[in-house]
Amino acid sequence: MDRMYRVMGFWTAIFAIMFYVGDMYTPALLFLGQTGFFVLLGYLKLTERMYIYIFGAYLTVAFIGFTYWTVFMMVPGMGSH
Repeated sequence: MDRMYRVMGFWTAIFAIMFYVGDMYTPALLFLGQTGFFVLLGYLKLTERMYIYIFGAYLTVAFIGFTYWTVFMMVPGMGSH
């Protein structure tokens, strides 16, 4: 299970690099933070149950953050023209 957190760290690092190359610095920093989080957890050698609990908490926070952003921060009807 710890290897999967290192794999998630790898993919979030790829996203961070692509956001940075695309001049999108805020998401690049967000994904860089997630990369550090996942890689750090990948080397802690926790139990599989603890890894599942942490992943569930991560998904909950991500869903709440995404929902908050789409409901309260996005402007309706403003397309990217």
